[in-house]
Amino acid sequence: MEIETSARLHLSLIDLNGNEGRIDGGIGITLNQPSIKLECVENDDKTEIIFDENMGKIGNFDEYAQRINEACTRMNTYLQSDGTYTFTLKKAYPIHHGLGLGTQLLLSTAKLVSQLNDKELNSYQLARIVQRGGTSGIGVGSFESGGFIVDGGHKTDEKNKFLPSSASKVSPPPVLVRYDFPKDWKIILAIPGVNESVSGQHEVNIFEKYTPVKIEDVERICYLTLMKMMPSVLEEDITSFGDAINKIQQLGFKKIERDLQKDKINQTIEYMKDMGIPAVGMSSFGPTCFGITDGNVSNIKEDLKQFLGEDGSLLVTKGKNHGSIIR
Repeated sequence: MEIETSARLHLSLIDLNGNEGRIDGGIGITLNQPSIKLECVENDDKTEIIFDENMGKIGNFDEYAQRINEACTRMNTYLQSDGTYTFTLKKAYPIHHGLGLGTQLLLSTAKLVSQLNDKELNSYQLARIVQRGGTSGIGVGSFESGGFIVDGGHKTDEKNKFLPSSASKVSPPPVLVRYDFPKDWKIILAIPGVNESVSGQHEVNIFEKYTPVKIEDVERICYLTLMKMMPSVLEEDITSFGDAINKIQQLGFKKIERDLQKDKINQTIEYMKDMGIPAVGMSSFGPTCFGITDGNVSNIKEDLKQFLGEDGSLLVTKGKNHGSIIR
């Protein structure tokens, strides 16, 4: 049995103030590429993880294995099973790059184990078992149904601290909106060759240090999301969509994420903006930068490749309007 799922862009958290009794909230887009392909078969010995020889350079394989083992163990505990499996990771993308690899890999593993045990569980049930979605619900929503997603965050009586998803064990938040993302809009992923990523305790420390954010920023993000970004997706209005994205990138916790980056990240975003790309920004804590346009990207690709240099990478993709697929 094999599952395929893909990355997501995390455009912004909405409320890291909590003045009205909720925190978090997220805005994101499911991507068609890059993607994960994970195969799983039962065996009679012990659980093992194989990395396909065509995987290429994606970083430290140990971190991928750790997440597969973690999800498998949690599923066995939930199912009260001692099942053993052979997992083959056939395709993946870099971890700690702002594309949501951790959540997708944990959910993929959990889904395969549940299916092989004839247990039907939806993505939100699986997320609770593997303890993901404790801050943003974008990754879980992408896995379930794809598209453009806005989630409603958590009540402060359920979650009373500002924490990243990797450190928060509460249930995934409710999805408020899920729209098809316009099929003609192209998404450019520009990843500068920077060595530093934000994850683990370092990310927790940043949340603790820089929150709560100003309530005025939260109110502005909410207004731009509800009255500009969401309608522009339905109306396929790239100009209004871009204006909302670009303004939100300078507000709240997203501004903090941007301010903490190395110069190359913000230089890449500004370079894309100067090229006339309507919507530009950084996904999650980076280093992945994105540009969204409905125009021709041929010339943009070549110019951007030169700007990024040999250490950087570039991918042009589109939105994906369906969730994970099991074959």
